[in-house]
Amino acid sequence: MIRQLIEQQINGVMTADEAVKNKKLFMLDYHDIFLPYVHKVRELEDTTLYGSRTLFFLTEHGTLKPIAKTHVLAHDTGYHQLINHWLRTHCCVEPYIIAANRQLSQMHPIYRLLHPHFRYTMEINALARGMLISANGIIESAFAPKKYCMELSSAVYDKFWRFDMEALPNDLIRRGMAIQGKDGKLELAIKDYPYARQRRPAAADIIGDKELQDWWTEVRTRGHEDKKDEPWWPKLDSHESLVQVLATIMWITSGHHAAVNFGQYPFGGYFPNRPTIARQNIPKEMGRQGMRKLVEKPEEVLMETFPSQFQSLLVLMILDLLSSHSPDEEYLGTHVEPAWTAEGNIRSAFEKFQRRMREIMEKIDDWNEDPKRKNRHGAGVVPYTLLRPCDGDPSDEKSVMEMGIPNSISI
Repeated sequence: MIRQLIEQQINGVMTADEAVKNKKLFMLDYHDIFLPYVHKVRELEDTTLYGSRTLFFLTEHGTLKPIAKTHVLAHDTGYHQLINHWLRTHCCVEPYIIAANRQLSQMHPIYRLLHPHFRYTMEINALARGMLISANGIIESAFAPKKYCMELSSAVYDKFWRFDMEALPNDLIRRGMAIQGKDGKLELAIKDYPYARQRRPAAADIIGDKELQDWWTEVRTRGHEDKKDEPWWPKLDSHESLVQVLATIMWITSGHHAAVNFGQYPFGGYFPNRPTIARQNIPKEMGRQGMRKLVEKPEEVLMETFPSQFQSLLVLMILDLLSSHSPDEEYLGTHVEPAWTAEGNIRSAFEKFQRRMREIMEKIDDWNEDPKRKNRHGAGVVPYTLLRPCDGDPSDEKSVMEMGIPNSISI
């Protein structure tokens, strides 16, 4: 049955087996993580949930075409907000910040390096706990799976979160979006995958010491106490491992957060594009009457499934706020600690970094204007500017999505 459905949807371009063999099929799989909550969520008023698996076919244009789906948009929007945004950036950065302030002196080079990436994060998290992710707060009121939102976030942390998979390219490899060749080069499954195409390596030349070891020990054994014995934690015993740890933390607080946060209103502000919750089951589950209504009044069925007007208004206000940059934001590649500019090697490295950022910015602009890149150019397609570096003075930028990449999680 699944084979027939796949082959019908891809217009007989190839068989289902050939699509698998040629790495043309992708799956957005929420089945295992959502399944334990399906019955509990369906007992709540005015909402539903599925353990969904959605198949996509990689077309000749490099775009993904959905083959089979249920209420997956609502699932994906909720998962994005709870896991990719809250858990993987805001929440899991807190142990690094707390341990740094407890174990590293303010003069320590690691503290000085990381401090710009921790700016305002604890404050914005406190505000989020007070109104967004609190019991009966905005997230639980308008996002799937409603009152089980934080429980789901904790379950994903328990089963899937691991520090060594949080940065690129390891995250891409884990999700099947890239493979590492024998020559060490990364091969993307989708050639123009904007999120992967804009990744930047980070490097530092720092030697570990007691303060540094105490900081990393506290991160592992107190900040993530329930995972302190996992074998995948990097050991700070070499230049390479220190670079890996710092690059991961700096990526999460800057590029990863920018990618999952600042596009929320531009991509999700039109609710039919990314509804945050589904309020009723698919018509097939509602018997003949439900199917008849779908045929006769499809628009009405769709509106009754989308979030309510109140939920939509509530979420739109929040998405607009979250997608806006702070007036005093500090952006990657535009700010450096003044004391370090006196050191010639550091100043030279930062200037080189700035030049590389500008090259990336120009390349992104060129790609966004390339009609062959269907994932970022064309009718109804939003240009990918979430990881576009800041161009000159940030205050001159006009678009919410084109301000640059903030150093820290400040909104």
